[in-house]
Amino acid sequence: MNNTAIKIENLSKEYYLGEVGTGTLSHDLNRWWARVRGKEDPYSRVGAVNDNANNKKPDYIWALKDINLEIQEGDVFGIIGKNGAGKSTLLKIISRITAPTTGSVKAKGRIASLLEVGTGMHPELTGRENIYLNGAILGMKQHEIKSRFDDIVDFSGCNLFVDTPIKRYSTGMRVRLGFAVAAFLDAEILIVDEVLAVGDDEFQKRAMGKMNEITRSGERTLLFVSHNLAAVRRLCKKGILLVDGKIKIHSMMDKVIDEYKGKETAGTNTIINHDLLKYSQINGFEIIDIEISNKNNSTTIHSGDDVVIKIKYHATRKFTSPAFVIQIKDEVEQEIIRLSNMPISGFVIDGLFNNGLITLQIDSLPLVKGRYFVNIGLVHEKVEWYFKLENVIDLFVEGKDVYNSGIELDRTRGLIWVKHQWHHQEKITNAPD
Repeated sequence: MNNTAIKIENLSKEYYLGEVGTGTLSHDLNRWWARVRGKEDPYSRVGAVNDNANNKKPDYIWALKDINLEIQEGDVFGIIGKNGAGKSTLLKIISRITAPTTGSVKAKGRIASLLEVGTGMHPELTGRENIYLNGAILGMKQHEIKSRFDDIVDFSGCNLFVDTPIKRYSTGMRVRLGFAVAAFLDAEILIVDEVLAVGDDEFQKRAMGKMNEITRSGERTLLFVSHNLAAVRRLCKKGILLVDGKIKIHSMMDKVIDEYKGKETAGTNTIINHDLLKYSQINGFEIIDIEISNKNNSTTIHSGDDVVIKIKYHATRKFTSPAFVIQIKDEVEQEIIRLSNMPISGFVIDGLFNNGLITLQIDSLPLVKGRYFVNIGLVHEKVEWYFKLENVIDLFVEGKDVYNSGIELDRTRGLIWVKHQWHHQEKITNAPD
């Protein structure tokens, strides 16, 4: 394998839909004998079609099909795709939790996996005992585990509960301990699934920092699966996109994410998702309509345009001191802009009642060419959401030479642009010799 950490060849995984077997040995034998003779399954479900002649098996599904992949030592490799695409199945096969139907997986070195909450941990054992158990499974000596024990416990934040059975741990505590064990024990390959999403913000930041640290040397290989595309883009250099159990693209991570989200199309108008407006109906308030346009009343918006967002509402009772919040995110859910009338802008709305219109004007939109998503929500004085309409506006920003430099800005030159000026003074006084 040379410098190859993981080599996957012609890998496929098939699952049976529904119950396995008929429930009795005699019926299973009858079913097998009918299949040998090309007869109809005597125990097929009502409405099922006998298709033995075409060798089709409607009761089976391929979770993975014909996967060929090589991951090099030291790679930080991302795997993305929609739910049901086969990501977790692939990781379980690499981790040797389940076996492939066809094909093979070869891995060089020890594998530490964090695929589900409590993976590899015994609920009746304490945190201390599970740390030693996991280390032993990875083939580590007791003195090696002991030398890393304090770091594992400190990182997990479970110091007070290390001698408590983990069945009494909260979900977040089990995740923290599981990640700490996987990250600090010396495994050449570390596999982390979406399970990190269970942790709080502080733990996620520490976990991301630790994954950056352990891969910086290039000696350990990391496989990372997450729906948080911002984290995947930040952490991974290469990756694949799985679609219906097959690899659609294997490339640099930026290209893989662009393929997953769909590249922006020039000339595409901004879209309002009116179906989401019904979720703004709360206790006598609702948003009737949302509009977005530039100063020419066009929904085709360019970098640098003056943009107006109009929110039409109807209220049957008065809402005092409301705070409208507008968030603009990029395609990987990274927040770029957050605006609100209160407290950010200091614009007080006396109250919402009857039919009304809230208008937000953004002068010289600072976004470069790309696709963005806009959230709109209403917050009361205790900073709790009355409602939040996620991705209610699908915003396409066309490129423009905003600096008059002959260059149309896109994301290769940053996420935003700013008005600025350069100055140069050739001769200055009191300059040092």
